[in-house]
Amino acid sequence: MNLGLTAFFSEQIEQLEDKYKKYVPARVVLEHKHSYRVISEHGEWLATIAGNFAYNAFAREDYPAVGDWVLVEQMPGEEKAIIHKLLQRKSVFSRKVAGLEIEEQIVAANVDIVLLVMSLNEDFNIRRLERYLVAAWDSGATPVIVLTKADLCDDVAHYVSEVESIAFGVEVIVTSVVTGIGFERLSELFPAGVTGALLGSSGAGKSTLTNALLGTAHMKVSSIREDDAKGRHTTTHRELVALDSGGCLIDTPGMRELQLWNQSDSLAASFQDIEQLMEQCRFRDCTHKGEPHCAVQKAIDEGVLESARLQSYFKLQRELAYIERKTDAQAKQAEQRKWKQISKGMKSNKKYK
Repeated sequence: MNLGLTAFFSEQIEQLEDKYKKYVPARVVLEHKHSYRVISEHGEWLATIAGNFAYNAFAREDYPAVGDWVLVEQMPGEEKAIIHKLLQRKSVFSRKVAGLEIEEQIVAANVDIVLLVMSLNEDFNIRRLERYLVAAWDSGATPVIVLTKADLCDDVAHYVSEVESIAFGVEVIVTSVVTGIGFERLSELFPAGVTGALLGSSGAGKSTLTNALLGTAHMKVSSIREDDAKGRHTTTHRELVALDSGGCLIDTPGMRELQLWNQSDSLAASFQDIEQLMEQCRFRDCTHKGEPHCAVQKAIDEGVLESARLQSYFKLQRELAYIERKTDAQAKQAEQRKWKQISKGMKSNKKYK
């Protein structure tokens, strides 16, 4: 079983200190409040983190997430294991946790492809897709857009054209479990060693895609609600599954609203059409909100750029600026607490000398 143990991770293991050589590499397939289900070539175990691991973990990103590679010690005679080491990630898809708290939540780690799933019905939302693309580019993985339920859509070409107008250079795959279109191409994306993550809102068809790629009814699925065409929430946890092709797939709970996490660099990549127009404005400090000779507003007037896309850009820009200010303030406070604790320890040592 390959599970994506590529040279990136094998080389890390080879370079570790000798004390880690006795442990087994395993991949996290399920996570539940610091309790994990891991799988290795020797078996599948329920795992918890070692005490020393917990002592040195300060932030959420220091703990394992679904898709991570870890080094574990199997407990003798039990189907349990202890996690001693988290290997460096090659990619990570993150978002801000729901609510007012400013904290990172890792949705999926070590993915090569991010499948952004959206259904071709009334739940189709191009502004939401813009948001997902920003996060996907920032993850380090390659985004692929999957449009589902094509059998329920009368004008697929219109939606594909709308997607292509905002997703520059991103592959778009149209699928239908009723007709079977698109699944041959999806299967080609997952040869041995490749890991993908399915991301999208509730009822977009992620679990149905997983079942189709697996060839089983592994994931529970629900039909869409007839009153508003929105899907029922089905998947309640993130889970990594192995495909017959040798690849892996991570299904995730639906996210009606994806709150971004510190992804300002990827904003420019996702809105490169607007960024290029901004460079053509006469005034360098142009805010693109009414100044003369503004190339952005001119593009809107000429029908080249949607006003709604520009407003989406401004909204995401404000959101990311807010996150950046808050995380900077939190980092400073954490540093102050750290040095205060060190200072107290030094004073305590002097007292007892």
